[in-house]
Amino acid sequence: MAVRHRLIEAGPETVWSVLADGSRYAQWVVGTESSCPLDGRWPQLDAAIRYHVRLGPWQLSNRTVVRRCREGSVLELEAHAGSLGTARIAIELRQWGRHCLVIVDEHPLQGAGGKLHNVGVEALLQLRHRSMLARLARLCEEVERERGGGGAQTSTAAAPGGAGAGDA
Repeated sequence: MAVRHRLIEAGPETVWSVLADGSRYAQWVVGTESSCPLDGRWPQLDAAIRYHVRLGPWQLSNRTVVRRCREGSVLELEAHAGSLGTARIAIELRQWGRHCLVIVDEHPLQGAGGKLHNVGVEALLQLRHRSMLARLARLCEEVERERGGGGAQTSTAAAPGGAGAGDA
């Protein structure tokens, strides 16, 4: 199970607003080129978005479905990846002072992804999550600045290690 966390220098309400906007999915999910609404109203239970992944001249399309949502704090998704199967992606938000601690937990549910899951795949997921959380942090901190919030201008930005200081 790939579990990773990151402290984002924005309030949980800002982070949630980004997660709750299905049109922004491709801005923070690594490998996704674009996304659009498919069914329901994101992020309500069973709502879905279609996402597109480009691999050279090929484009793959599939969907991600909301399986659990506790507004403002928990979003659990089932990402469909064709013949690779599906994966559960759980995102939890925790208030951390004025900031937000984001915890991502992903594991395969069905299909070849589950059968092929091993230490090497786990390592790749960790790299993907590190990049995904960095993208989410940049996006949320930008939104926070646009809203006039002070969260993105505090302590860890100047800490040794820079933007990656919140990575686990």
